[in-house]
Amino acid sequence: MHLLNIHKIIAISLTSLFLGACAHPISINPDKTPERTQSNLKSKKVAYVMSDVERNKQITTAGGGGDKVSYYPYKDSEKAIRDALKSVYQDVIVLKSDSDLESIRENAVDLIYTPTITTVSSSDSSFTWPPTYFRVELSCSVADNKGKAVTTIKVDGNGYAEFSEFKANFGLAGSRATSDLSEKLKKEILNNPALH
Repeated sequence: MHLLNIHKIIAISLTSLFLGACAHPISINPDKTPERTQSNLKSKKVAYVMSDVERNKQITTAGGGGDKVSYYPYKDSEKAIRDALKSVYQDVIVLKSDSDLESIRENAVDLIYTPTITTVSSSDSSFTWPPTYFRVELSCSVADNKGKAVTTIKVDGNGYAEFSEFKANFGLAGSRATSDLSEKLKKEILNNPALH
């Protein structure tokens, strides 16, 4: 075999290997979050903590056909968390750190929610890469404005999507998972008298 042909074959093989190892970018922003009804809101003012480092944290999990997907779990889930809180409380703000005592004091914050997010994805397809199953796990520690622990909330959001539903939204299973998470977070807060 000619040396030039061998080099071409090696280059094509390496390119295929590289492309196969790449993760497909998706978004898992929720497509639906709880409604805010002014007459039902609790009078407390709360904050949730999310730093720029967390927002910029990109992770990679499994897709279909041996491929992987990449996304930003904190940035993409922030609307789910914020809207769940806004559907319960009169005022909601964001803090970059739970140790920002000045902002906590200036804004008269009553409760501080600090989320930890983990995700799992998979697909039952051997031929298409978008995930058909997605799970978002949220553990949210809640403290008062003095830093004393009040409780910890744990909720899981699950989302499923068929290939025929993807169209332009290849992260549809993830979007459904964050939507599910948002609704469950609202219910968990309402079911806990310590958070009212």
